[in-house]
Amino acid sequence: MANVKSQKKRNITNEKARQRNRSVKSSLKTATRRVKDAIAVGDSEAAKEYAHAASRKLDKAASKGIIHPNQAANRKSGVMKLANSLDIEEDV
Repeated sequence: MANVKSQKKRNITNEKARQRNRSVKSSLKTATRRVKDAIAVGDSEAAKEYAHAASRKLDKAASKGIIHPNQAANRKSGVMKLANSLDIEEDV
């Protein structure tokens, strides 16, 4: 444990940030899972709606520095690819 007052304060601040980041990362996983669940059921409209919500959350997390912007872009790409996969199957 730290002996210096400033380091004790820093530890408290770091823990708050860690908890906040953990919460946001969890919500990102939930958002992407909703897209996958909608696809499993076969509901393309819900999948697209959830995909847009997930991409918005990913952008927000990237802008706040919780995840890297490139990781957000890669995840958004994957989510949108999944959401659009139902349209391709319906057209064929």
